[in-house]
Amino acid sequence: MQHYLPLEKYGLIGNLHTVALVSKYGSLDYLPFPRFDAPTLFARLLDYKKGGFWSIQPEAKEFRSRQQYIPDTAILQTRFFTQDGMAELLDFMPPKEQENSGVIVRMVKVVKGQMSFKMDFKPEFDYARAPHSVTRQNSQTFLIQSEGQDQTQIRFLASKPCTVQKGDIKGVWTLAKNETVCFVLEGQSVREAEHPKDLMAYFEDTLRQTFLFWHDWVAKSTYQGYWREMVMRSAITLKLLTSRTYGSTVAAATFSLPEAIGGLRNWDYRFTWIRDAAFTIYAFLRLGYMDEARKFCLWVMDRCQEMPQPSDLQLMYAVDGSTDVHESTLDHLEGYFQSGPVRIGNKASQQFQLDIYGELIDTIYLYNKYGGPITYSFWKALCSLVDFVADNWQRPDHGIWEVRSEKQDFTYSKIMAWVALDRGIRIAQSRSFPAPLDKWIRERDTVYEEVYEKHWSEEKQAFVQYRGATTLDAAVLLMPLVRMISPVDPKWLSTLKAIEEELMAGSLVYRYNLTDGAQDGLSGDEGTFSMCSFWYAENLSKAGQHHKARLQFETMLGYANHLGLYSEQIGKQGEQLGNFPQAFTHLALISAAYQLNRQINGEKKNGYRDLFV
Repeated sequence: MQHYLPLEKYGLIGNLHTVALVSKYGSLDYLPFPRFDAPTLFARLLDYKKGGFWSIQPEAKEFRSRQQYIPDTAILQTRFFTQDGMAELLDFMPPKEQENSGVIVRMVKVVKGQMSFKMDFKPEFDYARAPHSVTRQNSQTFLIQSEGQDQTQIRFLASKPCTVQKGDIKGVWTLAKNETVCFVLEGQSVREAEHPKDLMAYFEDTLRQTFLFWHDWVAKSTYQGYWREMVMRSAITLKLLTSRTYGSTVAAATFSLPEAIGGLRNWDYRFTWIRDAAFTIYAFLRLGYMDEARKFCLWVMDRCQEMPQPSDLQLMYAVDGSTDVHESTLDHLEGYFQSGPVRIGNKASQQFQLDIYGELIDTIYLYNKYGGPITYSFWKALCSLVDFVADNWQRPDHGIWEVRSEKQDFTYSKIMAWVALDRGIRIAQSRSFPAPLDKWIRERDTVYEEVYEKHWSEEKQAFVQYRGATTLDAAVLLMPLVRMISPVDPKWLSTLKAIEEELMAGSLVYRYNLTDGAQDGLSGDEGTFSMCSFWYAENLSKAGQHHKARLQFETMLGYANHLGLYSEQIGKQGEQLGNFPQAFTHLALISAAYQLNRQINGEKKNGYRDLFV
C-alpha cells in the first residue's frame, strides 16, 4: 500500500473534455479518455499494479521535487532537484474543440548541471480490462490500439528514441543543461497528416496557445477582491471540470476514491449532478462568467424538453445529458490504498431528491436576472417544474446526502422546495410571465411555516436533519445563504451554535453524525466536509461575526494542497479524502470569499477597520 501517494501530492490538468492527475514526482496516474466519464487509460491511482501510468522522473534514487501552476493557467510545472542538477517538467493539455482530438503534452528540460531521466509509458485501456498492441512507426512514434470492444487508438510521440517492452514504451536519457525531451500523446481522431513532425516547435506553439487561452479566460473575471489567487485557482478548477462540448459540469475529476481509507463509501463523481452543477454556475455568475452560465442553461433546456414529466428530472446525468449512469464494480482493481469496491456509474441517479428543483430554479433565476432573459418557451418548461414542487413538496426523499435507506422529510429538501417556489414566483413577477401565482405563493408560505415551526427541535434548540429528528445536519447552513431566514434570527444563531458544539472539530465541519442520523447503509467512518466548512465561514460573515468568519475562512485555506486544490473531505490527520478535486468544495470557497470580500469592502467604506488586515 506504500505505492499509493496521498491525494494532496497531485495536480490537475485538462482540456475541457477530460482531466488527468499528475503527481509531484512526475507520474501521470489518472486519465479517463477521451471524456470525463469515459473508461480510463491510466488508473494507477486505483490499482498501482494494474491501473497503468506514465512516469517521467530522475533516475537518481533520491531526488526532491516541487510543483506549481504557471500563474492563472492550468499548466503544471514540476521541478526536480538532485546532487547533479535541476530540471523542469511541464505538463498541460491544450484546450480542444473536439473531445476525440485530445492531446497531452509533456516536456522535461535540464536547467542546471545534468540529470538522467527514465520514462515509462504503461497504458491500460478500459479500466485495465482490455489488452493492447503497439506498432512502431519509427524510433520516436508509436501507434497503440486497444484490443477491447471500443478499439480506442492513440499515438505516442517522443523527441528522442524509445524502446518497446511487453507493450510498454520506455526511455532513458542523460540530459545536459538546456537539453530537452518532448512527448505528445494524441487521441484517435488525429489524422496522420496532422501529427507533429517537429515536437519542440509543436510544444512551443501549443504551450503559447494554452497559456493565452487561460490568461484570456482569467482576464474575463470581474473578481478583483481579497484572496484572488485562491479564488481564481478554484475558478480554473471548476472550468477544467466543465465540458466545452455540452456546457455541463462534473462533480469531481475522479471515481471511487474513498471517504475513509479502507471504507466502502467509494462513489463515481464523474457525472453532472443537477445540484452541484447549479451551484457551480452560481459561482461562475458571481465571477462574471456569463458564457458558462448560458451554456449550462442551454443544457438544462435540453433536459427539460426531453422529460415527459417534471417528475422525470434526474438527480444526475452523463456529461452529454444521457440518463444511463448504471452502477457496477470493477472487481479486478483493488482500489486506492486497497479501499474497494471500485465503483463506476452511480445508482443514486434514480433516487428522488426534492432539493434539486430548488437549486436548478435558483440558478435559472440568477441567470435570468444577471446573465440574460430566458425565453417564454423555456419558462413554460420551468413553470411545470415549479408546479411539480408546489404539488409534491410534502413527499419524503433521500436528501442531499443520498442516503440509501428509507426516505425522510429532510429539512434541507424543504428549504430548497421553498427556494424553488420563491424563485419561480420572482421570475414570473419580474418578467410578467403567466403562472398560477396564488397557488405558488400559498404553498411557498406553507413550506416556510413547516420548516420554521416543525423542523425545529426545542431539545436541540436548532433546526434538525429531518422533521422529528434529534440529529443536526450541516446542510441547513444553506438556510441563510438562500435567504430563507435572517442570518441573525435567534433561531438561526442558536442553530449555528449547536452546529459548532456538535459537528465541528476546530474549523472543520462534519456533515452529520453517522451513528445518529439518516443511514446510507454502509459501515465505517468519513472525514469532515470542506464545503460545509466554507458554508460555515460564510454564515459567520452574514451574521456579523466578521473577524471570526475571516479566521475560519483563512484556516480552511490552509487545508488546500500545495496547488490550492481540495478533495471532498478532510481526514483526522488533515489528509484529503474522497474524490479529487471536487467542484462543490471549490465553489463553496468562491462563495465564502465573495461574501467576506463584500463585508471587508463594506467596512472600509463605512470607516471600520478589519483587525486581520
